Amino acid sequence: MSVSSGSERYRTVVRRYHVRHHQFVVLGLALAASIVLLVGFLLGRQAAFSGSGIDPVKYREQGKALRAALADSAELNRQVGVMAARHDVDRTALELVRQELAEQKELIAGLEEGVRFYRSLMTPGEIAQGFSLRSIELVLRDEPGRYGFRIVAQQEARKHSTLQGELYAEITGQQAGQARSYPLFELSPDIEHSVLPLRFRYFQSIEGDLVLPEGFEPQAVSVVATVTAPRMAEVREQYPWQVQERFTHVGK
Repeated sequence: MSVSSGSERYRTVVRRYHVRHHQFVVLGLALAASIVLLVGFLLGRQAAFSGSGIDPVKYREQGKALRAALADSAELNRQVGVMAARHDVDRTALELVRQELAEQKELIAGLEEGVRFYRSLMTPGEIAQGFSLRSIELVLRDEPGRYGFRIVAQQEARKHSTLQGELYAEITGQQAGQARSYPLFELSPDIEHSVLPLRFRYFQSIEGDLVLPEGFEPQAVSVVATVTAPRMAEVREQYPWQVQERFTHVGK
């Protein structure tokens, strides 16, 4: 194809363009801008330090000291938390030990009383000669108006023969402004008959619970024990209504 000599001639130039090269350029510009900003910030802070009379080295040292102090404070707080938890555990353990000691003391006191009781049975002259009754024991139960009771019959003799007999007990007091008495077996689910059989060589313990009628105010417990063998005897006792903390440790 022919072209007139008066027209301009155009030449096509082909340039190769790489996307990766463009990315490097952008990153380089961003890095250069960051360096410029950082240098400007450092120069500005240096000028601020110089204007305010602050030594930048001391400022950095104080920053390090502050971070160290904050770390130490966090560690101390952690240790305080651990110590507080241990204190709570130690206090709980101490309270458990105290409770166990109190229970042990109570048990020891009961055992000592039981030993004294057995010693009195085995030692001549410690209790009345022949057949006798110990003072009734009364303890308050958890249920209102409910009490535990114990009556102990015993004998002192050079030769402890088997003793046989029977026992009757009743609670006397006031109800609706008048004197009133109740046989023990009417108040106690543990007693089946009005008269209780006795059969022992050294002692016999009669135990159970009793429930007071509503409005009844107990004042005394009357006990009558009759021995039929090896020889006839009768003992009558009246004990005031006195409630104690625990029973004497005496087995049946």
